[in-house]
Amino acid sequence: MNPFQGFAAALTPAGLLWTVLILGAATFLHELAHYALARWQGVGVKSFSVGMGPILLRREWRGTQWRISLLPLGGYVEIDGMAPQPDADGVPRAPTTGFARLPAAGKVAVLLAGPLMNLLLGLGLMTGLFMGQGLPVPDRVHIEAVVAGSRAEALGLKPGDVITAIDGRDLPDSATVNGHEIAGWETVREVLKTPGPHEFTLDRAGQPQRVTFDWQPTVNGERQLLGIQYGPDSRRAGLAEAISTSVSSTVQVVPQVLAAFGNLFKRFFTLDLSRDQNVSGPIGTAEIVSQAAAASPWALVQVAIMLNLSLAFFNLLPIPGLDGGRILLVLLGAVKGRPLTHEQENAINFMGFAFVMLLMLFVVVRDVVTRL
Repeated sequence: MNPFQGFAAALTPAGLLWTVLILGAATFLHELAHYALARWQGVGVKSFSVGMGPILLRREWRGTQWRISLLPLGGYVEIDGMAPQPDADGVPRAPTTGFARLPAAGKVAVLLAGPLMNLLLGLGLMTGLFMGQGLPVPDRVHIEAVVAGSRAEALGLKPGDVITAIDGRDLPDSATVNGHEIAGWETVREVLKTPGPHEFTLDRAGQPQRVTFDWQPTVNGERQLLGIQYGPDSRRAGLAEAISTSVSSTVQVVPQVLAAFGNLFKRFFTLDLSRDQNVSGPIGTAEIVSQAAAASPWALVQVAIMLNLSLAFFNLLPIPGLDGGRILLVLLGAVKGRPLTHEQENAINFMGFAFVMLLMLFVVVRDVVTRL
């Protein structure tokens, strides 16, 4: 299979459509939050575009030109007073109205609204996921599918079985393997690396069962598969518990996200084009969405959560050109007692924007190179 056939196999039409819909919705709501906070403070918005590039459709409504643009990913709002304004001679001048006249708190509110919207959307989707699919139970393994003709089928394992203990020991909530902490249900993988007799204690529709078998991880140098698809068991959660678990899960993931971004910057500055499992570009994202679309609606919800949280945290990084960088410049101006000049702010934001564009190009190139 050549690389182009591999791309075609990984990027299904349904996956591409869902990628556009999920990213489009996340971006639209992000920009809508900027728009709403600006209008709420009496600041006009010249245009609001769904998509980027050449404009396909436009309509004036409530003082804003609403646009649909050619490229379906991304979007933008043009808020009065954020860009230079031409004078009577057409010479750009620093803005003196709209956003430029807001106090520091008002500016921060407009800039913070977009990332906060993505964060709230991610938390809302996570709450819905926990209420609909249930909260994961890390010390119980739910067998989701059994491969036909596999060793697991011969042993009598069935979809819906729940493994509660292995080799006579209850599964732990978590375990440390090779210096890395894993959830208890993931220890099944580690057990199947160990040859010899094993026993699964099962809960089958409320009835205890035991399955014993002799296991060899490899035969004649070939890795053996038991033939089960599995994950953590789950339990239903009420609204309050689902919300609190969503918040605590998001807080716990922040260090991992920041570490992933730090690793991305390190790879960028060292031109390391090797595959990164923690940060995906557009092709990798579309592949993940394609796999989720083929799995289940809940898998798509999980991807939407991941993308919204990633957008929120990335936009809050203090890089000029991003919302976080613009907020930093506003706060620096407030501390100094006077804002930066528009020329200074434009120069800093331009450098930050150029850096972000180069970073995006790097991720796209890496996506392609690692799949050739």
